[in-house]
Amino acid sequence: MKNTVSKIKIKSNGLVALIIVCFSAFLQPLQAQKSSPHDTAYYKDFPGSVTARFYFSQKYATFTLPGTAGVKDLEYTANTKLNMGIGATYHNFSLNLAYGFGFLNNDAEKGKTKGLDIELHLYPHGWAVDALGIFHKGNYLDPIGYAAHNGANYYYRPDVKLDLAGLSAYRVANAEKFSYRAAMTQNEWQTRSAGSLLYGGLVNYGIIKGDSALVPGGIENEFRQAGITNIHFINAGAGIGYAYTMVVDKHFFITGSLIGNLGVNFTTEEGSIEKNNKVSVGPSAIYKAAAGYNSNTWNLSANWAGNATWIKGASSSQDYFFPTGNFRVILAKKIMPKHARPLKGN
Repeated sequence: MKNTVSKIKIKSNGLVALIIVCFSAFLQPLQAQKSSPHDTAYYKDFPGSVTARFYFSQKYATFTLPGTAGVKDLEYTANTKLNMGIGATYHNFSLNLAYGFGFLNNDAEKGKTKGLDIELHLYPHGWAVDALGIFHKGNYLDPIGYAAHNGANYYYRPDVKLDLAGLSAYRVANAEKFSYRAAMTQNEWQTRSAGSLLYGGLVNYGIIKGDSALVPGGIENEFRQAGITNIHFINAGAGIGYAYTMVVDKHFFITGSLIGNLGVNFTTEEGSIEKNNKVSVGPSAIYKAAAGYNSNTWNLSANWAGNATWIKGASSSQDYFFPTGNFRVILAKKIMPKHARPLKGN
């Protein structure tokens, strides 16, 4: 089973340690898993190896409130940092830690986003399971000047929260020939092109909340959501998709994966005076992509993993839109014990 904590950003080191210990303890009995059955002509695994990585990552999270006809939507966006990190995979358990150093980030004018980001990616043979918890407080409106008192500044709300927790599980029908791990976690090597049908389901819970109305007072007449301070939703659904890796000369690869879901949404909008509920059917998507170089020892690649959710509220016929994701550029090396090292030239 594969577990990746792709990024943890929080001020409390004690909470981080507790989370790591809890997940490590939960997964410890599963770490003794050996090589899974698969067609070695299509991809290789490396049981007993350690995959060490150095990477840069950039997360994103945006919540869009639709405006009336001809009015620009409100896009509350977290000011996430470009992070530099290190990580390792051993016995199918991975831990990555990253930090947004000041010399990599110079966008303080967008305000400060505080919170916690956790991603868990599990790849037991024949499955792809993703879990995430995103808790961002402090968000700005894009573009610069929109709804701001000064057109040269961003409209920034330190009180606005964007929270999303989700869990998804999809069957990888052709796991004998297609490897997600080779593309996304660097501890396998896809040597021939292959793809797989994907099917399964997901559930998400989200909150968008401010201490006062989410729509700024200066433009409240242009939005049907005027006065709303809290939007929360639950959506659950099933979906189907496809993933494919194209391999050139055994070492160079491009991977794309897209799953479309259709689910039931339960949405609540709350203001200082009233509270409205809405039940609807809407789409969501999970997408992954990667490209780079892979071999028995080295991997140099870039990958992208994200999801998008469309939900309806009682105040408007237009959908709210909530995309989140993570871009990473990675240099990784598979470190194998001497008895398991391949012959030179492989």
